[in-house]
Amino acid sequence: MNKILMNNSKSCLFFILVIISVSFLYGEDKPDALVLFNEKKYEEAEKVCLAELVETPKNMDSYVVLGWALLAQKKYTDAAIYAEKAMEVSRYDPRNIYTAAEAYYYLGDNTNALKYLEDYAQIAQMNNKRLKFVFYYMGEVYIRLGEYSSADMAFSTALHYDNKIADWWARLGYAREMNGDLKWALEAYENALKLEPNHTEAKQGKSKIEQLLG
Repeated sequence: MNKILMNNSKSCLFFILVIISVSFLYGEDKPDALVLFNEKKYEEAEKVCLAELVETPKNMDSYVVLGWALLAQKKYTDAAIYAEKAMEVSRYDPRNIYTAAEAYYYLGDNTNALKYLEDYAQIAQMNNKRLKFVFYYMGEVYIRLGEYSSADMAFSTALHYDNKIADWWARLGYAREMNGDLKWALEAYENALKLEPNHTEAKQGKSKIEQLLG
């Protein structure tokens, strides 16, 4: 009887140990891509997201964090590729639209950059923190295209959301200068200099316009 009890006890102990071991192995937390991204471990976050997408190819959160990690590493071509793949799953997820817009902007692809910037501006909520950057990027794209009136509107909108960025006032000044709106260009340059008195572009722009206006 004792032997039977002992054998049963050993068997129970064995199975308990097996369960504990399995729980330990499979219960360990998987790497969290978002945590890695927030810790600025961008390459590690990228790898985790790619592994997740092998397991669950339609995982939008994995696509989103992957895009952020790729942008942070300046892997703009890859960021654009995966953002496009994500949009095949969910076309109007604003997070991936923004990734595509920023990636194409830095790649110099003005057509696609403007397309996705406009898409984002249309669907984003008015209090969205990224909107100011969206309109700033739009302004830069319009300057590249020589569409200075549109650049003026885009930079003005960006500054509506945040009027404390000297660089943006200077770029607005440049757009207005190139469009022949010298009085308003001067005002924009002066606003830039109020925020940053030694801002090179604003100083040069203001000096040039003052000479032109006499």
